[in-house]
Amino acid sequence: MPPIPPSPTSRIVIYYQTQHNPDGTPCSILPIITNANIAVTHVNVAAIHLNDPPGNITLNDHVPAHPRYVTLWAELRVLQASGIKVLGMLGGAAKGSFTRLDLDEATFEAYYIPLRDLVRERSLDGLDLDVEEPMTLAGVIRLIDRLKNDFGPEFIITLAPVAAALMSDNPNHNLSGFSYEALEVMRGKQIGWYNTQFYCGWGDLSKTEGFDFMVSRGYSAEKIVVGMVTNPGNGSGWVPFEILQEVLITLKTRYPGFGGVMGWEYFNSLPGDRAAPWEWAALMTKILGGKPSTDASTSLTSDTHANPAKGNQNPFLLVDGDVKDKIEAPIPKGFEYYSDGSLDE
Repeated sequence: MPPIPPSPTSRIVIYYQTQHNPDGTPCSILPIITNANIAVTHVNVAAIHLNDPPGNITLNDHVPAHPRYVTLWAELRVLQASGIKVLGMLGGAAKGSFTRLDLDEATFEAYYIPLRDLVRERSLDGLDLDVEEPMTLAGVIRLIDRLKNDFGPEFIITLAPVAAALMSDNPNHNLSGFSYEALEVMRGKQIGWYNTQFYCGWGDLSKTEGFDFMVSRGYSAEKIVVGMVTNPGNGSGWVPFEILQEVLITLKTRYPGFGGVMGWEYFNSLPGDRAAPWEWAALMTKILGGKPSTDASTSLTSDTHANPAKGNQNPFLLVDGDVKDKIEAPIPKGFEYYSDGSLDE
């Protein structure tokens, strides 16, 4: 498939896990291409789980070939024909997939080969590795190397770390177990970008401090896609649009190669909610594709979240007023997703 043509926007990535309405009818993803002025670049269909025994793969709670997914797979092919890249999201909040891929070679092969076959069968353009359980650095490198070997250099591999994982090597700030800094050094050329979770207490997208600090640590601005919850019901950390717009325009202006945005998740995205979830993508297209006004790009220069120098201070170190002693910010231990996988059948 030819690459997506150049766009005035950065990446706009949609996570698509809740694929059905409460009445069981499909929650169609096609409006992102049938409505004007939407420039989504990637859709991550979620979530693929590797279960026991080897070969027992589910998309959320059902096998990928289940009749309930007939419309889903057909629509995703239409998206691909329209130039949007479709990736599968592996893992997520439901643990086990990466533990099984992190064992001895024979066990790895037993679980990996059916995953490889699924990617081929569904013609996925890549995999998003959402490692939310302990995994070794050697284990994730083995997986990345095997995917590149089997599918070639054009196959897209992304990861979905919590924002804190790109700000600190403290294991308490990381759901994945391995160091993303070490992974970037060793396999950065094989990784397309990081869908970075700035929500559920792991990051704050109401200011640019976190992004600025990641760049100061050596991560390329082009590889940081800022992730947000698209509705307060999808998790804590939702940022009102008037604040979010200011932050995104600042990032786009400050970093010409700004990586883009991702939204968790599609089905109830604001401002349209369930009735028009594609409106989030239209809004992101407008914010990232339009030319920022002079006021929007300069009005924050006196504030900490628009000052790269101040942004070089780790946002996970708090300063209380005039007190100069820094303390570690509290980090949440877990959170829940609300999606197809958690809805009653």
